[in-house]
Amino acid sequence: MIVVVMGVTGCGKSTVGSALAARLGWRFLDADDFHPPANVEKMRTGVPLDDDDRWPWLDRVATELAAIAGRGEGAVLACSALKEAYRARLRAAGDVRFVHLAGDAATIAARLEARRHRYMPASLLASQFAALEPPGEAIVIDILAPVDEQVARIVRALDSGAAAHLRPAGVR
Repeated sequence: MIVVVMGVTGCGKSTVGSALAARLGWRFLDADDFHPPANVEKMRTGVPLDDDDRWPWLDRVATELAAIAGRGEGAVLACSALKEAYRARLRAAGDVRFVHLAGDAATIAARLEARRHRYMPASLLASQFAALEPPGEAIVIDILAPVDEQVARIVRALDSGAAAHLRPAGVR
């Protein structure tokens, strides 16, 4: 199983995703690491990505997820996955479940003001909310809960029977 922790910038995808992966004993991936340099530079200068920018990036991510799933391993991916079409591209990798970290713009804007991302400026938050198509099928988690509580809620919501047969990454 692949669990995609999704949402707009600043919602806590990397923090919650890495904590969830540690709790499950699975590999953690951050989709930000798969962006080509041109995408990174575009965002660094405050220009939102468009679909033409995102498709090759999502394909790289989906290829990695399919390889993990093909080995029978579980993983947690932090990825914005803002549109249903993007989530469909990721779902093609295998057994993929989505967790939507949901919060309001004011709360997330305050978080963004308090952090420094390696390339994603706070000025792009509005474009992220504009692009967001809330998922119809996802575990929805309120970002106001403490991280450990968010992780516990996600773990309870996942189908424990489906997760039990997976090996941690790298275990043969």
